[in-house]
Order: sequence, then structure tokens, then C-alpha cells
Amino acid sequence: MMRRWGTLLTLTLALTSAHAQTAVQLSRSDGRTVQAQAYAPAGPCRGVALISHGAGGSDTGYAYLAQALAQWGFLAVVPAHADSGMKALREKVHGLKVREGLADLVADADAYRSRFADLDAARAWARPRCASPTTVLLGHSMGAATTLLEAGADNKLGLRGRDGFDAYVALSPQGEGSIFTADAWKGIRKPVLLLTGTRDEELGGKGWQSRTEAFAVLPGPCQWLGVIDGATHMHFAGHGASRATEALTLRTVQAFLTPTPTGCPAPPAAVRGITLQTK
Repeated sequence: MMRRWGTLLTLTLALTSAHAQTAVQLSRSDGRTVQAQAYAPAGPCRGVALISHGAGGSDTGYAYLAQALAQWGFLAVVPAHADSGMKALREKVHGLKVREGLADLVADADAYRSRFADLDAARAWARPRCASPTTVLLGHSMGAATTLLEAGADNKLGLRGRDGFDAYVALSPQGEGSIFTADAWKGIRKPVLLLTGTRDEELGGKGWQSRTEAFAVLPGPCQWLGVIDGATHMHFAGHGASRATEALTLRTVQAFLTPTPTGCPAPPAAVRGITLQTK
């Protein structure tokens, strides 16, 4: 067991030191400028991967994931969602408890519209820099909601995603609540990977099991749900909060993004620490 974890941790540390990030400025269609971090692959580009951060986050987060994507051949871009970043969160929290401010921000339709504009700008910047047309959208927390909204999930905010990516990865996805209806995900037919943990409770007080609700409704095929033992919400955000969670996340994401002759990705070999279901 210790040897297996040692191998996973070594892989994580090697990936997160392999590619330095480069700050770039993106131009939105409305004239606003978006700060972002870009991670370029050393060899041929196999696709563009955008990472949407959580509420209160920034473009400098999720380096472990972005650097790994670059190592696997993707041009990874993490845009700063200023309208749902730390400054925006502070404004929401003013006069409220932190959890109430967060709940208000993650259910703000205008914040998601701004996120979609940020992602459009990131994709427009990355497109001429990568020969492959493949695109992947990954997101954590509010970024996971952004990801599934873009994929076409029905919602209570009046938002309509364009489903403009080839595959989606949602870390800590939300269940039914202030954003999504009970069967919100039934129309999503692209490849989707959902990842959560057994200590990944939702803001409203629901247990981590609520984060698996989307998988129960997703129609398949090529759709996965992974549950990491002991992983909390912030373990997926990086910053070294849990190297074990990061290693298992990278292992699963890499397998999900690896092409196979049959079309759907092949699940990795079972290891302790994560339960994986597939459709």
C-alpha cells in the first residue's frame, strides 16, 4: 500500500514541476480583458483544455491539474473569472456569513454569463496555438457548475450552455438545489467525468452523496463517477492540501482523456482510495 501511494505521489510531484505557467491577457468580445495562466505542452498539441476555478478562486489555482494536462500534451488555460473571484466573493460576503455569501455567488446567473465569456476568450486565444481541434472543459466547485451548464444541464438560472467542448470534467459537482433541477443532466451525451470525495459536503449542508446525483441521471455512454475516500472539497483545488487526492484525480483524469479504439475511454485499474463507476 505504501509503495503504491509513493508511486502516485512521485507522479504528482513530477507532473507539477514539469511545466512553468505563463501569464497571458485574453480579450473578451465585450472589450474586457481577462487575465489567465497558460501551460503549453512540450511536444505536439493534442487539444485545448480550459480549467474553470471555484468561487473566490483565481487563474493561479489548480496548477497541479494544469501542469499535468500540459504533460499529457494539452494546451491548458486557466482564466481568471473576475466576476466570481476573491474580490467578488468579498463583496457578496459583506454583511453575510461566508457560507451565505458563497451560496449567493454560486447561484448568480450573471456571474456564469461572465464565466462563459471568459471561456470564449480563452478558447479563442488557444485555438490558433494548437493544431488539434479537440477541446476539454474542466471545473471545480462553481467551475464544476460552469462545466455542466456549458454541457447543457437544465437549470433554475435561465442559462443555456452551447455544449461546445468534446469532453467535460467536473470536480465537486452540485446536485439538485439552487442551480440544478432534479433531472438537470439527462440531456448531456458527451463524455463526462465527475469526481467527488467522502468528505465533500455541499454548501447547503447536504452530504457528499448529493454530488453523485448527476451521475444517476446522465444517460451515458462514456460517463464516469469517481469517489475518493476522505477527500474534502478543497482537496481538489490543489495548493498541496491533499497530495493523495491530487494523485488519484490526475490518474483518473488522464485515463478519461486517453483515446481508445472503441471510442469511450478505458477505466484505469482499480486501486485503493477511489471507487469508480462507468456508463
